[in-house]
Amino acid sequence: MEEPKERRLNIVMLPWLAHGHASPFLELAKKIGKRNHTIHVCSTKVILDSVKKRVNEIDHPFLHFIEIQLPYPPELPPHHHTTTGLPPHLNHTLMKTFQMAGPAFSDILKQIKPDLVICDVLNPWAHDVSASLSVPAIMFHVTSVAILCYGFHMTTDYGISKFPYPELIPQDPYWFQKYEEDQSKEIDVDVDEEGVINHFSNLKSFEIILAKTFGEIDEQYVDYTSSLIGKRVIPTGPLVKDAAEGDALNEYGKNIIEWLDKKEKASTVLVSFGSECYLSKEDRYQMAYGLEQSTVNFIWVIQFPLEQKIRIEESLPEGFLKRVGERGLMVDKWIPQARILAHESTGGFITHCGWGSITEAIAFGVPIISMPVQYDQPNNASMVVNAGVGVEVYRAKDGGFNGPEIARVTRELLVEDKGKEIRKKAREIKEKFIREGDDREIDALVKELTNICHK
Repeated sequence: MEEPKERRLNIVMLPWLAHGHASPFLELAKKIGKRNHTIHVCSTKVILDSVKKRVNEIDHPFLHFIEIQLPYPPELPPHHHTTTGLPPHLNHTLMKTFQMAGPAFSDILKQIKPDLVICDVLNPWAHDVSASLSVPAIMFHVTSVAILCYGFHMTTDYGISKFPYPELIPQDPYWFQKYEEDQSKEIDVDVDEEGVINHFSNLKSFEIILAKTFGEIDEQYVDYTSSLIGKRVIPTGPLVKDAAEGDALNEYGKNIIEWLDKKEKASTVLVSFGSECYLSKEDRYQMAYGLEQSTVNFIWVIQFPLEQKIRIEESLPEGFLKRVGERGLMVDKWIPQARILAHESTGGFITHCGWGSITEAIAFGVPIISMPVQYDQPNNASMVVNAGVGVEVYRAKDGGFNGPEIARVTRELLVEDKGKEIRKKAREIKEKFIREGDDREIDALVKELTNICHK
């Protein structure tokens, strides 16, 4: 007898309004969609306009996009319905505005009639909207499993005890002091000081938690996290996009790659702090000093909030660009980061340690120079060092960047014998990625999703 065909699922995904969240949602959507399930990625227009560029409709016929309309106060017009370029003082305004989108999301679900909703840890209100329509909802946590259990520990009653994984606690004295301060605080498990819902307090509402886990440095925390939350944590794999997929290079991108083509193998460091971290003038000057004194080649991506019209030349020490000459390439626009990291001339990555940047770097075998700025990044930096794939630049005593340390660590990692073991470990993990990929995790995940929808 012929076996019945597997039912095609109809899924709606709702990521938080940051490209660092929308990107792994998109990669997960692609992988589930390739198994003949229909996926609707729901977000604001400014987010969708960006992610659509990375999708070939012929290769992904089951992937669709649907815009959600947010209410907006005068200070938050539609082009600010994303964290990219958002002035920092509007972060909580954006979060509160997104929390007000429940009615709009409800209308979308009534229209699509999905079998399942996959939402973000930063918008758990989507669970209540889905439940009101009898649609099951699960959560996708786009950072590491280790940070999931760390965040849950710190924002619940567990926070009264010491965190049981000391290797995840920041080692930089500056960040360690902040960790100690957090340990002594009384934390409201429902709201933070701005009245924004505490995201980790909602984890137990979901039947399962999906997590963008990473075998070599993260999977050992899966079982503990499941027992802590009381829910199963299901790995998705690293969800790193192919270096060339969706990255049709414009002239700007071509010029970057052509510049990189002229450099020696593993001679160049990429410097990028993502789309939400804006360096102060003092930190920019310290970074410039470090790169100049390191004598290595570099591509440095500098970001400013949309309202700040600052030219690169004006943001750097006088004479810096002339002194570094062809050794350095300054960028203030979009870059093909995956292609740069995959390029044989790239030998290191100075990063804020956002989880997406970490997974890309390790997938392409690029050693990491950790310089965390906020959120989960100090803990991620500790994970990178503990896994042997990178090293952290400690901050100066005043909390600012430390130019001489940037120079020293960059040379050690890219050029000197001290960095040999780290470079070797990064290559070994890359080779494991090439061998194993994440098909096994995705196949198991799809079975889990099907079981939930068929209950």
